[in-house]
Amino acid sequence: MVITTSAPNRQEATVGSMVLRGVSWQTFMALLADVGEDRAWKIAYDRGVLELRMPLQEHEVPKIMVAKFVAALSEELEIEIMELGSLILEREDLTRAIEPDTCFYIQNEARVRGLQINLQNDPPPDLAVESDYTNSSVNKQSIYAALGVPEIWRYENNSLLVYRLENGKYEQCDRSGAFPFLPISEVPGFIEQSKTMGQRSAVRAFRERIREILGDRS
Repeated sequence: MVITTSAPNRQEATVGSMVLRGVSWQTFMALLADVGEDRAWKIAYDRGVLELRMPLQEHEVPKIMVAKFVAALSEELEIEIMELGSLILEREDLTRAIEPDTCFYIQNEARVRGLQINLQNDPPPDLAVESDYTNSSVNKQSIYAALGVPEIWRYENNSLLVYRLENGKYEQCDRSGAFPFLPISEVPGFIEQSKTMGQRSAVRAFRERIREILGDRS
């Protein structure tokens, strides 16, 4: 398949990523349909700018652990969540699309349960997770903001940063809107523990910490 663009500097490449400029929405959709769901790379699309990124091990481990921690939180709180992994979040009317590392419906889980989600009619995921081992060439926050995703967790440099959407822009916060009791600053420590004690053991230690916190609140 040939991608046609109109911009003179239409292609940029860095380690693990490539950016194409002047890509129409129709070409973007045709590319996704052509390569299918088994592709290795991930996408971000912002009004004609398309970024293709290859996942790295350093990128994948934090994402996997954060997803396990969110699952543990839902079990301890006895609430339903829906994890949709790297579901492409797209709005043709906004000419924006993004593929998070993983995403969750939490507060709005009941509203989308069993639905084929269409973001023009249905709410976006309540939480998107990004593991940024390398810098992105597009402004992912602007895409998430346009789509109306209320909260982003971004893992970078052994830190977990929380951004919440306020008046159309993301503000960095010290606590999660979905899990306000969660000590965000402690989460990276459990990710680091998984590298020495194993993922299952790190999740167990995280679960014990959550039970301690919830016990103090009761």
